[in-house]
Amino acid sequence: MTTNTDDLLPVGLSDRLPREAAIATHAMRAVLGAMDSHGYDRVRPPLVEFEKSMAERMDGIQPRKMFRFVDPVSLRTMALRSDMTVQVGRIAATSLAGAARPLRLCYAGEVATITSDQLDPARQRLQLGAELIGNDSVAAAGELVALAIEALEAAGATGISVDFTLPDLVDVLAVKAMPLNDSQMAAVRRELDTKDAGGLKQAGGESYLPLLYATGDFEKAIEQLAAIDAGGALTSRIDGLKAIAARVSDKARITLDPTERHGFEYQSWFGFTIYAEGVRGALGRGGTYTICGSDEAATGFSLYIDRLIDALDEGGERHTLFLPFGHDTVAATKLRAEGWRTVAALGETDGDPVAIGCTHTLDGVEPTKLG
Repeated sequence: MTTNTDDLLPVGLSDRLPREAAIATHAMRAVLGAMDSHGYDRVRPPLVEFEKSMAERMDGIQPRKMFRFVDPVSLRTMALRSDMTVQVGRIAATSLAGAARPLRLCYAGEVATITSDQLDPARQRLQLGAELIGNDSVAAAGELVALAIEALEAAGATGISVDFTLPDLVDVLAVKAMPLNDSQMAAVRRELDTKDAGGLKQAGGESYLPLLYATGDFEKAIEQLAAIDAGGALTSRIDGLKAIAARVSDKARITLDPTERHGFEYQSWFGFTIYAEGVRGALGRGGTYTICGSDEAATGFSLYIDRLIDALDEGGERHTLFLPFGHDTVAATKLRAEGWRTVAALGETDGDPVAIGCTHTLDGVEPTKLG
């Protein structure tokens, strides 16, 4: 085989060959099926939109990561979506503005970015997610965490763990319980992100040091968080975390890192990251937030299952039935209705059934195993 450099793909993009594409299709159907079973209706936003519209709704998401080009019809700048969450928010705020709340929507599609993440070289990913529009309560958060776990289990993930965080923690504490001015807040957030105790002291955030140790297994970490003297500022959040954990603790391992902010640029009081055994890195993130433009409360999550697809197999042998030239078409139709996958010969001397992936051949009206 020769390689033509014209056929090389750009960095961060790759083909999904038949086996991987089959696994991806199965996983996507399973995730969407789980969402649908809980009353989440699927929407399908367009692949491209006007850049201004998307950018205005991308609070915390960098528009400069989007591929942009000029629309020859409107002569306005358009952008290829890099996140479907903002599109669902637009739909909820416009076409479905009059729909009853809470509004449950789900989605699946490809997204692309100009640059890749340092930990993930891919620039095109399959994004699936669910959004509960009109509610960001503890009950809503608990429903979405449980749904994310169920959806990943349906796709084949095992050993699931969920890490909780409080994205607005510093903002809440800085108001009264642990006062900070604007410049100190930025520095304290930075040092908490890097888990640097020394830097935290130098930034004037010595009172925030206990937060560095309220991490790890949920039961232990939540007690350490509760022990911090915050004048009651954290009471409702701690109660909320406990309620969510109680709902899903029998389904996944729960951990807590209250100061984690990576990937939670626009979440409000609650956020979570979800992982699975044997899969490198996070499979998804979610939490509570406010839809830009309409200021409506919402709760949701996004799953990026490409890494899971790489870790899965096809779930057993795929039974494929070879149909000889001149076969009984009525019998073949009946077998397909029963779930058989068929490959028909195109001539009397068609190729080796085994070589083209068939496991059985049609002998009259019945399948016969090959080999």
